[in-house]
Amino acid sequence: MKVCLDEGVPRKLVLFLSGHDVHTVVGKGWGGIKNGALLALLEHEGFDVFLTGDKNMPYQQPLVGRPFAVLILSAINWPVIRPHVDKIAAAIATAEPGTVTMIECGVFLPRSKSESD
Repeated sequence: MKVCLDEGVPRKLVLFLSGHDVHTVVGKGWGGIKNGALLALLEHEGFDVFLTGDKNMPYQQPLVGRPFAVLILSAINWPVIRPHVDKIAAAIATAEPGTVTMIECGVFLPRSKSESD
C-alpha cells in the first residue's frame, strides 16, 4: 500500500509499517497545504491510504468515494498511540478505497499545571 502520513502523525510510526510504501506530507513538500488541495494531491499521486489525526476532516471535506482510504487516529501523541501500532498497521493493510475509518488508539490528556510542578 502507498501510505501518506499527515502533518502531526508521528514519523516513528513508519518503523512499524514495513511492507508499505510510506511517505509524509512534510517529506513530500506539502506542509501547510490546505485539506482540499492536499486531498487532490494524494489522489493525483496515487496514494492508497491517508493517515491523519484531523477528526474534523470528515465534516470539512468530502472523503467518502475517494480513490484512497482515509484513516483517522483518535490521538497523534506518540506515547499514546505506541501501544496501538499493530491496530494501526492492521487498519492500513485492510483499508478499502473510498472509506473513512476512525482508529481508536487512546486520547492524549495533557498533565495539569499542578501535576507538572
